[in-house]
Amino acid sequence: MLVLIVAAIVESAGVIVLTRGLKEVQGVREITVSEIVRVARSVVTNGKILGGTALEAIFYGALLYMLSKSEVSFIWPLTSMGFIFTTLAAKVFLNEQVSTTRWAGVLLIAVGVCLISYSQKAKEREAPPPGNLGAVAK
Repeated sequence: MLVLIVAAIVESAGVIVLTRGLKEVQGVREITVSEIVRVARSVVTNGKILGGTALEAIFYGALLYMLSKSEVSFIWPLTSMGFIFTTLAAKVFLNEQVSTTRWAGVLLIAVGVCLISYSQKAKEREAPPPGNLGAVAK
């Protein structure tokens, strides 16, 4: 669970850094090869975009690790914690105005995360103890 929380925070930081970098890049003004090259060059030389991409890559690596250790029906929904952290970070670091409706959505995501975590703990309580995997009585 600790890896999942750290990964969600790293993903959130990546999104915030990417957003800042992308706002520094002027978009395509016209569809020409030289204009596309100009935009591509400004993207691949922007430190914030490169940093944000690196953070997203770290998140992806952590996701691969988590998926190798647990069930996808547990891990994948819990990655939605990134939406919670990203909304909070957008409010704090990007000064975005987050409407009440959006906060309600974030609250629903948090409730979902709690339900999934609870279901995993209940499943672990029901599991047979290690070493007693269906021993046959003689």
